[in-house]
Amino acid sequence: MAKNLRMKAARAALDLSQDELAKKVKVTRQTISAVENGDYNPTINLCIDICRVLGKTLDELFWNDEGGK
Repeated sequence: MAKNLRMKAARAALDLSQDELAKKVKVTRQTISAVENGDYNPTINLCIDICRVLGKTLDELFWNDEGGK
């Protein structure tokens, strides 16, 4: 899995720490770190929660452009 730099950039643009985002979506900071580092494949519900907090769509944060998929 590749790093999720789009999620990290969106979080940084809102001046949110990993811990602050984690609290808003009710997971640990370690989970947010693992998602951003590509070490954890989040559930669709977690993806939706992250998108809501960051004001982004699933496509903007989680869609993989490689190979059209």
